[in-house]
Amino acid sequence: MKGVIETDHIPSNNWQLIVPTAPPLIITEQSGIKDELETTDLPDRTRASGGNRKATEFDITMPAHHAVEQAFMELWFRESQDPVSPGYKKVATLVQFGISGTVKRTWSLTGVFPTARELGDQEMNNEGEMMTVKWSMSADDIEPI
Repeated sequence: MKGVIETDHIPSNNWQLIVPTAPPLIITEQSGIKDELETTDLPDRTRASGGNRKATEFDITMPAHHAVEQAFMELWFRESQDPVSPGYKKVATLVQFGISGTVKRTWSLTGVFPTARELGDQEMNNEGEMMTVKWSMSADDIEPI
């Protein structure tokens, strides 16, 4: 692939998810974000576009011991529960940096909110690896900026 791939590629370990009302979120892992059209299967076994895009889901993993960030996520999660707060859906920006550290791609996520919390596995046999919390997120839309 040498000579084919442009220089200053986007590494998969250099990104930031920014939520304006949140403290800086240290995210150790983020699943892929799939943007998908609604489609329908036709009687002739072909597929047609429904014209609309589906809401998307993705997961973020954060250090369990980062108290300020986890407190923000817990509050946001509670805002998304009954009685649902009017401001529970937030806007976020996903920034992807190049290997040089420059901003290469930026994405706007609208209608973002946490839908689930999963505490990491625990075992006595572990060598002391960092405990994490996985948050499942929903977004109404994702658009390149």
